[in-house]
Amino acid sequence: MTGGWTVGVVAETRMETSSGRSIVLDVPGWGGNVAGQHVDVRLTAPDGYTAVRSYSIASAGPDRRVQLAVDRLPDGEVSPYLVDDLMVGDQLELRGPLGGWFVWRPEQVEKVQLIGGGSGIVPLMAMIRSHTASGSSAPFRLLYSVRTQEDAFFRDELTREMPGLDVTWVYTRRAPSGWPTPAGRISREVLEASVFPANDSPGVFVCGPTGFVESVATWLVDLGHPAESVKTERFGGK
Repeated sequence: MTGGWTVGVVAETRMETSSGRSIVLDVPGWGGNVAGQHVDVRLTAPDGYTAVRSYSIASAGPDRRVQLAVDRLPDGEVSPYLVDDLMVGDQLELRGPLGGWFVWRPEQVEKVQLIGGGSGIVPLMAMIRSHTASGSSAPFRLLYSVRTQEDAFFRDELTREMPGLDVTWVYTRRAPSGWPTPAGRISREVLEASVFPANDSPGVFVCGPTGFVESVATWLVDLGHPAESVKTERFGGK
């Protein structure tokens, strides 16, 4: 399916945060995807104008249903429509799955460190779900940075205990009542205390806003992680 456009039908939607929404599409002929891949979404206006944006896939495996999760950007061309206007039964043009580098496969046995900022959790969520579904014994850690508890995508799922997954939360604007550490951005020190050490040779996946990703990747290399083991994906306006 990667060569051309296909049409998915919206089967379910759910608000994940005040500005973020997950969208489940029924895509006939979908051959499945590897955790970490993305799709292109194309919107066409009545006058023929088209806009194409890439969105990470939150689901993984052979199911014909595909889950996306989108954060609304006020100046975006596509994300406001997907978050505010798209309805169950609507059709959406997709192309994919795309990407073969920022991916995790169940046959990989090394430790995995996931680091997400905001909606950057989406492809990492696909990896977590693939890890769980496959019964993989590879140790997984997630460091997830969000402004507040209410800004976390897939919060209910991530707060449930999942075998082989250790989750560390960082709240940058407001921490929950009774949280042991004050709110604040991820620092080099927080990173060092939370992630697998470099001598464990983990595979590392970092996804989030550009500034977040660049800072985290730089600190990881400073802490001894080989640059080639740190895979990054960043996003801007949509």
